Amino acid sequence: MAYLILAAAVFGLCFALDKGFGKLFRSKRQHKSGLAVKPAKRTATLGLFLALLGTAGILGGTGSGKAMLVMSALMLLLGAVLIVHYLSSGIYYDEETLLVSAFGRKDRVYRYGDIREQRRFVVQGGSVIVELHMADGASVTVQTNMDGALPFLDYAFARWCEQKGMAPEDCAFHDPAEHCWFPEGEVR
Repeated sequence: MAYLILAAAVFGLCFALDKGFGKLFRSKRQHKSGLAVKPAKRTATLGLFLALLGTAGILGGTGSGKAMLVMSALMLLLGAVLIVHYLSSGIYYDEETLLVSAFGRKDRVYRYGDIREQRRFVVQGGSVIVELHMADGASVTVQTNMDGALPFLDYAFARWCEQKGMAPEDCAFHDPAEHCWFPEGEVR
């Protein structure tokens, strides 16, 4: 029963943090569209679990020695980093533009027509990273196991065709089953 209560508390706290953070710091048009690509929710859940475990270790293990305190502090720090990563990273999009947010970096806004090409990287374990290269030389990375990644790529392709004045059926390169939405650069 204690595990169920702990699990409910962890998920409830994750939900409250995500909603509260969103209301406080996400005020741009793209944030309000409700369309986003975010790190998997398990990132925040693991971060919260590690932070709670680290805190419990620090508070409950004060007599256990330095090693216990150091490990607990490291767990707390890792948990905090995972939570901050989850809350501050993402791609938010609307009909005209996409906004890329990352911790410690200024938000970048792009039109879908700014996408020049894509590159695919297959990661051990079956995930695929789709790297979108933009007109300004920057790249936007979308990992297929992120929440909302595949719907975003489909939406971005449709808007890219619209902004480029192309018909989707004229794009021979487009094959979502092979993780190819845009003209392809070097595949690795």
